[in-house]
Amino acid sequence: MPRFVVLRHELPLHEARPSHWDVMLEHDGMLRTWALEHLPKGEQSQGADALADHRLAYLEYEGPVSGDRGTVSRWDEGEYETLEESPTRVCVQLHGIHWRGKLTLERSDADAQRWLCSFFAD
Repeated sequence: MPRFVVLRHELPLHEARPSHWDVMLEHDGMLRTWALEHLPKGEQSQGADALADHRLAYLEYEGPVSGDRGTVSRWDEGEYETLEESPTRVCVQLHGIHWRGKLTLERSDADAQRWLCSFFAD
């Protein structure tokens, strides 16, 4: 089964993007990554920014990020099953330590960077 990780990315004050959560799904030898301002709670949805794919090393890495881009710490990890996948929608069943349930990411605009994220616990 493919793996996932949720990292807390603490950024230095000089960065344009504030500190956030990185949700990473293993896919084709890389990690598909979205940045969230907050972790989804209950049935609330929130915006998520698609980021460039990351290296698989982030499945286990915690510590400083190169280029003075802050630090990352692992909040959750586990495996997932793909329930649905298309260019505009990703729906997975997470089997993590904290997150056990259905995570859905849907593209919310035409530029492919802005998505809508929701999580429904089992």
